[in-house]
Amino acid sequence: MTKLRWGILGAAGIARKNWKAIRDSGNGVLTAVASRDIQRTRKFISECQEADPYQTAPGAYGGYEELLASPEVDAVYIPLPTGLRKEWVVRAAQAGKHVLCEKPCASSLADLQEMTAACRRHRVQFMDGVMFMHSTRLERLRVALQDPKGLGQLRRMTTQFSFLASEGFLDSNIRADHALEPLGCVGDLGWYCVRFALWLMNWQMPLEVSGRILSEFAGPQSAALVPSEFAGELRFEGGVSVGFYCSFITGFRQWVDISGTQGALQIPDFVLPADQGDLDFEVNGIKQVRPQIAPAEMQHVGMFRAFNQQVHSGELNELWPEMALKTQTVVNACLDQARRGGRG
Repeated sequence: MTKLRWGILGAAGIARKNWKAIRDSGNGVLTAVASRDIQRTRKFISECQEADPYQTAPGAYGGYEELLASPEVDAVYIPLPTGLRKEWVVRAAQAGKHVLCEKPCASSLADLQEMTAACRRHRVQFMDGVMFMHSTRLERLRVALQDPKGLGQLRRMTTQFSFLASEGFLDSNIRADHALEPLGCVGDLGWYCVRFALWLMNWQMPLEVSGRILSEFAGPQSAALVPSEFAGELRFEGGVSVGFYCSFITGFRQWVDISGTQGALQIPDFVLPADQGDLDFEVNGIKQVRPQIAPAEMQHVGMFRAFNQQVHSGELNELWPEMALKTQTVVNACLDQARRGGRG
């Protein structure tokens, strides 16, 4: 099979993980990396190539436009700051490149609608980079949730994704800059909580959302505050409710608890498995053990493999952009309601 040829726009830390994921996918290859500083690009490639080499090192580009014009690139991974993503997703689509976009995808729903419309218009695939959506654990979770002897009727889900920002975070991290990351912890961490809730509800949208900004902060260059701690609540048809908490000022937690009329299901590490080969969870206090998986089966590798397969099929997967749009809708609605001090 001809491998899908990837380019990366930017040299963000997450791009290092996905450099290796593209290589390990088996049906993709990284051919180009671009940043606004050619020396930074070359340094990034040299360090990654030393750790996880490709047979031929990816080409180094000193500008995003140059990479998008390359005939050696079929698809681009875009880990740029949220405030910059709209421009480069649209430009990638116009250049005929398929797009895997980091999350949160956009600053607003209107921006993401424009981005996905551009991809649809130019017949390129769009997907957001939520790795756990490509975990083999999800299939097992769905089976457990549908087991009549398990949870019973679904009633409640609660979840938390948080980490304690390191010293110097405010001064140097883009997540403290409103221009680059205006959604703060709600976009960076709450996106995962909302996505899991929507998956749980089979993509049904909530009837009502509410939210509360518990704390905010801003770096020295930021013109406005961004949420650093947030609590949200979603209410769905049938009486199902979801509560989520996300924070940059609380210790590292990433759990989900799902309650039904007969029992409960717990996942201790729904975003980033503590052991990438260990995908356990508990149903009514009994651990559901999954045998150790191979590196090639890990969720970040599976994400690129699935994307490559979809592009090679010649058909667009319409569910992937729909997932992103629904997640963006709920995330922004929760934050908007928090700022208004009400519900909607």
